[in-house]
Amino acid sequence: MSDFLEGRVAIVTGAARGLGRAHALELARHGARVVVNDLGVERDGSGGGAGPAAEVVDEIRAVGGEAVANGDDVADWDGARRLIGAAVEAWGRLDVLVCNAGFLRDRMFANAGEDEWDAVMRVHLKGHFAPARHAAALWRDASKRGEVVDARIINTTSGAGLQGSIGQAAYSAAKGGIAALTLVQAAELGRYGVTANAIAPAARTRMTETAFAATMAAPASGFDAMAAENVSPLVAWLSSAQARAVTGRVFDVSGGAIAIEDGWRPGPSCDRGARWDARELGGVVGDLVARAPLPAKVWGT
Repeated sequence: MSDFLEGRVAIVTGAARGLGRAHALELARHGARVVVNDLGVERDGSGGGAGPAAEVVDEIRAVGGEAVANGDDVADWDGARRLIGAAVEAWGRLDVLVCNAGFLRDRMFANAGEDEWDAVMRVHLKGHFAPARHAAALWRDASKRGEVVDARIINTTSGAGLQGSIGQAAYSAAKGGIAALTLVQAAELGRYGVTANAIAPAARTRMTETAFAATMAAPASGFDAMAAENVSPLVAWLSSAQARAVTGRVFDVSGGAIAIEDGWRPGPSCDRGARWDARELGGVVGDLVARAPLPAKVWGT
């Protein structure tokens, strides 16, 4: 145990397995008190139960950490409010919200169903919005009362959301929305002492070990680059006081590699100072495309 995050109170959503579990354990290892939130569902969102979250709490307590389990639905407005309240009830404060919960309903776009689309959007995009919205109100009100706020939102996007991924239209769209949401949170909440950043992790979890079996396979020996635990040190650092000047960033992280994603920004342009005629635009657009960098490769192509 270290004291790097001593005194900090954190919530991790989807914290019973995979990346969320690794984040919860890492935060606790550095002295944070952790609300372990999870519904205990399967990879596709079915089923559920309190057992998996309770097991992570037991792991944390076994090594001298402090943790409580929470089974609220992060995509339910009242459930998200109760989740934020659970941290305050247990320890009187909240400093860090790590939004990680999610599941997959993979389908080629031409075969995607409305129910699958809605389910993925709900858990990923609304599941990021609702807890953060309640946390933001908590921190804003504290700031307005004159309290010193040094809080963190750490979101989870994906390479699928930044570059696209074959067979994952809903997941890609939701994760792209999360990246954009992060930028808005950073811009709006900085005045209250809140930073917002996102990670785009690559790691072996229930959501990746089948879809990318060869890439995610554990090596027979040596450094296991795809182990979920490799992502969590960055989450712990972003949760710390050292990270108060870093906001509005998306970090790509896997194994021992960390990079900052460059994101959407204006590229080559042409302005004639008057309205274009559609028949003139072939050469103009062709020139812009020729001068622009090639798009990042879509996952699965």
